[in-house]
Amino acid sequence: MRCACVDIGSNTTRLLVADVDGGRLVEVLSQRAFTRLGRALTGGAAVPEAKLAEVCEVVAAQVHAAQALGADRLRVVATAAVRNAGNPGALCGAIGEAAGRPVDVLSGEEEARLAFLGATATLKRPPDGPVAVLDVGGGSSELAVGTVRGGVEWWASVPVGSGVLALAHLHSDPPEPGEMRAARAAAAEAFAGVDPPRVDLALAVGGSATSLRRLVGPVLAEDTLGDGLEAICDAPSLEIADRLGLDEERVRLLPAGMLVLAEASRALGGPLEIALGGLREGVVLEADRDGR
Repeated sequence: MRCACVDIGSNTTRLLVADVDGGRLVEVLSQRAFTRLGRALTGGAAVPEAKLAEVCEVVAAQVHAAQALGADRLRVVATAAVRNAGNPGALCGAIGEAAGRPVDVLSGEEEARLAFLGATATLKRPPDGPVAVLDVGGGSSELAVGTVRGGVEWWASVPVGSGVLALAHLHSDPPEPGEMRAARAAAAEAFAGVDPPRVDLALAVGGSATSLRRLVGPVLAEDTLGDGLEAICDAPSLEIADRLGLDEERVRLLPAGMLVLAEASRALGGPLEIALGGLREGVVLEADRDGR
């Protein structure tokens, strides 16, 4: 079965088209566009017409790409940026009309569950014990704990993400030390009341985590994140982007994303491993399983 997911996030709008066979995914196409919708919706403001037109165009193009590849099932989902918008119904209606597909706004619980499904399904050797999956988005971060066999047993949605944190505190390029201190304090405050169960394995998903693989490797520990932050903040984003082969927009968001990852790692009591799958993979797997 060929399934597809268009994921409208706070920072990016992404497409995944994949073939699913017996719970195994084979990627056919992956696309990403930095739409920064969350920045346009700060404080529950109405989305500007130009930004709405941009997002509509991107989603419509990604839906068309999935259909051209023969996707049997296609789901368009939206996360924190749209969930927290002043009028999410009107926003989803405009995007859905342009794309010819309805837009499903995921709750924090749904987002955590689907990210858990996508991350654990792509593990080569799934553990029997409890697993944590952290999905750092632009507008929020979802944390889920459960087992591969039994699914999610505990979850939390933390109202901080790379886009929210960067927009509030990181205005210089590269960020100034005072800005970083303020952002670190905000991330720590957001996770202060988060007390997840103990786990055997902790996984990180989302754009920030995936981008860090080529900077610090597959494991995000306190020392590697600290070294990575120093490397990211020692030059302007364009220079760092050229050095690492990353998009400049992603580099501008990485310091904030890394601070969120560091606080989540402290809450979990150990390092995070960068997963190969996440929310979109979870949506695709569920579409294949449930016929959605």
